Amino acid sequence: MGVDAEYGHVVSETANTGQATAARPSTILIVGGGPAGLFAAERLSARGHKVTLVERMPSVGRKLMMAGRGGLNLTHSEGLKDFLTRYGNDAKPIVGAIHGFRPNELILWAHGLGQDTFVGTSGRVFPKAMKASPLLRAWLQRLRAQGVEIVTGERWVGWDGNGQMLFRLEKSGAEAGSHRRPADAVVLALGGASWPRLGADGNWTEFLRTHGMAVTPWQPANAGVHIAWSPLMRDKFAGTPLKRIGVTVAGGGQVHGEAMVTRNGLEGGAIYAVGAELRRVMADGPGVLHLDLKPGMTVGELSKALARPRGKQSLANHLRKSAGMPPVMVAMLHESFGRSLPAEPEALAAAIKNVPLTVTGFAGLERAISSAGGLALEEIDARGMLLKQPGVFVAGEMLDWDAPTGGYLLQACFATGKLAADGVMAWLAAKSASDAVSAAVATPIGTGA
Repeated sequence: MGVDAEYGHVVSETANTGQATAARPSTILIVGGGPAGLFAAERLSARGHKVTLVERMPSVGRKLMMAGRGGLNLTHSEGLKDFLTRYGNDAKPIVGAIHGFRPNELILWAHGLGQDTFVGTSGRVFPKAMKASPLLRAWLQRLRAQGVEIVTGERWVGWDGNGQMLFRLEKSGAEAGSHRRPADAVVLALGGASWPRLGADGNWTEFLRTHGMAVTPWQPANAGVHIAWSPLMRDKFAGTPLKRIGVTVAGGGQVHGEAMVTRNGLEGGAIYAVGAELRRVMADGPGVLHLDLKPGMTVGELSKALARPRGKQSLANHLRKSAGMPPVMVAMLHESFGRSLPAEPEALAAAIKNVPLTVTGFAGLERAISSAGGLALEEIDARGMLLKQPGVFVAGEMLDWDAPTGGYLLQACFATGKLAADGVMAWLAAKSASDAVSAAVATPIGTGA
């Protein structure tokens, strides 16, 4: 055991829990080839277990590769206390998992694969290569060296009457019949429901519901929002960034960041960060985003700047020169308040600091960065094992947790992958000990060696 210097709580240090024996290595089946499944496979195979990883797509790590197109954001450098708040108040199992595998450990893991990292100006952590392919290649080499068997083109289709895992071939021209894959323990890392063309379509929920498990309906997360723009806003400013803005929902805390105007509304980091709160507000109808177009200035400071003589300048030029507002921000003001904006500097400043925009919906799951919903957290124990299916552990985005972009998504996937792997090893060790006791009790006295 050790003591966490930052928070003062006791931290367990797992060494050889569930170590496979040379006589009979345990057979572990992992379903899903995203970061959570791959990391569980790495940890279990490193302990000597025989690991088979099954992925329905032709290759593993497809969503990881997509995430790496704009620079693979592995994790975030902020302090752990603030880091953990990004998962909300109802995700205690996820917070517990991250306590067991922290951002600095994920960074060291990447370094171990030869991928040096750096911290960006926003505090986000990236590999210096700024893409996923070098990391994934090195990772797969490590898994192969540790004996992990990777099977692609097979979809999990539930359990048979004896609790065996059933799979169906998905390759073109293959027979539609199912086949079994026996295992001593299973890790399900099936992903959420966003970007389904990359492999995670969320269809596995029906198999868990059939076994009496609660599943929260899927919703887009880290997704753009729909706003009914005027033709001018839609046609002239779609694709234009809104830089250094503040965003608030329902009187909550203001989030600073950037957004992008789309033909259908807004998207970008500042919008994604308030997505969870916006979904709650919109459970009963449309919601409202409040944009602060000049979050670095108070109303008083902005009023003083706007009070400068305007002369013969147009309002747009006056706002550009006195307040540094580009045309897209001026158009946003008109979009919300109409063509006649307040003439008094203080009233105009107040409008700039609070631009209400009615949100009618979210972009679909097919384009969302992640998804909210999935297997309810109360269906697993502290080790990540299904309470109603002993020996089956769950990790990654298939669990009902949500977080903004910024490294929080990948960090939780890795952390829950480790939690599930460690849970498998602890469960196998306990089962082995129980079986040994049962065998000893069943052996008649005097028959021992």
